Amino acid sequence: MEEIIGVCGLEARGLVEGSSSPPDVETPSQEDLTGLVSGEEERGETPGREDSNPDPLDGEMDPNAEKTKDHNAFGKEVLLLMQALHTLATPEEKLAALCKKYADLLEESRSMQKQVKVLQKKQNQVLKEKIHLQSEHSKAVLARSKLESLCRELQRHNKTLKEENAQRFREYEERRKEATLHFQMTLNEIEVQMEQHNSHNSKLRQENMELAEKLQKLIEQYELREEHIDKVFKHKELQQQLLDAKLQRTAELMREVEEKQQREREFLLKNATESRHKCELMKEQEHQLKQQLTLYMDKFEEFQTTLAKSNEVFTTFRQEMEKMTKKIKKLEKETTLWRTKWETNNQTLLQMAEEKTVRDKNYKALQGKLERLEKLCRALQRERNDLNQKLHDLQGPAKDPEEEGTGPPDPQPQGKWSCGPGRPPCSFVSYVFLFSPPFSAQLCCACTFSVSL
Repeated sequence: MEEIIGVCGLEARGLVEGSSSPPDVETPSQEDLTGLVSGEEERGETPGREDSNPDPLDGEMDPNAEKTKDHNAFGKEVLLLMQALHTLATPEEKLAALCKKYADLLEESRSMQKQVKVLQKKQNQVLKEKIHLQSEHSKAVLARSKLESLCRELQRHNKTLKEENAQRFREYEERRKEATLHFQMTLNEIEVQMEQHNSHNSKLRQENMELAEKLQKLIEQYELREEHIDKVFKHKELQQQLLDAKLQRTAELMREVEEKQQREREFLLKNATESRHKCELMKEQEHQLKQQLTLYMDKFEEFQTTLAKSNEVFTTFRQEMEKMTKKIKKLEKETTLWRTKWETNNQTLLQMAEEKTVRDKNYKALQGKLERLEKLCRALQRERNDLNQKLHDLQGPAKDPEEEGTGPPDPQPQGKWSCGPGRPPCSFVSYVFLFSPPFSAQLCCACTFSVSL
């Protein structure tokens, strides 16, 4: 700056010394001033603003707007500079002003260079950060590709697992459908058997009711045997109570065994649900067969009491009762054998199948005996018809049919049915038999009773 000032001072002194000869002094013309100002414009400097500090961030603005602003400001500065130079009287003053302006512009250019260096440093730092970010981006892309490959593998694994689960579910559904079909078939068979038994029992009940209506006229002929029947009935009541106590005891034992089995097979419920259902069905069938057995036993006992007068029939009936008691004992032994076999968990279904076959055989035997009893009942009915015919032949000439119709009504039986101690009276009459001695009895299903006529 001092050198420039010195140079300007020398030139000014030269101009002053040579001022005595005006023709030799070159005065700056208007064209020279305009050329100087245009050169300053090309360098990016604004003349006429000595104290202004350009902002390094101004270059980041819109370039078109900056150019228009600079052009307008340049025109104003040129005009101001020209006016200022015109105000100066001597060329030395004009040259000094130009030197001062040049010194200011030089200082501004140096400050701009410093700012450019600072900005270059910032640019280098930004480039380094950009390179670092690019490396991190490449790492992130690699990690993303690895994660995508892992996701694909996981999706394939999930797909295979879904297919396996679907296959297992289909197999389980097929097994369940087969089990339900088998269970439904067994239920249908049991329902068919129950319907057959119900139809057969209803037929027998209807026949017995018809016989009861027909035999009400002959009740007076059985008063002579009432005492004997009462004794036999009391004896049979005691036997029936004993049998009921035994059956109750066996039922309690069965319940205890069932509770024990329930505790023992808790850990096998998942693998033995179907067998448990089958066992329950077989137990229900066994209970029904026991009820039928007690019903048949009562029928046989009543048949024995009614045939007490005839020794041969009574002895045969006693033999049959003994056979029935033997069979009952045999059945009790089989039930105990079944309870012992029930404790084994692996042979449950085989044992139930064997018991079912044995009970089917016993049921067939009981059906055969029932058919024989029906045949015997029919024979006794035919004998009753013969007796009625004989009685009608004997009483025919003595009585007029109109007088018979106007006579007193036949006495109706008044029966007090006792179903055991502590039980309500039973009003269901199931069977009425007529035998060769003039005697009839009304039987209650699976109950003991006493009749007063």
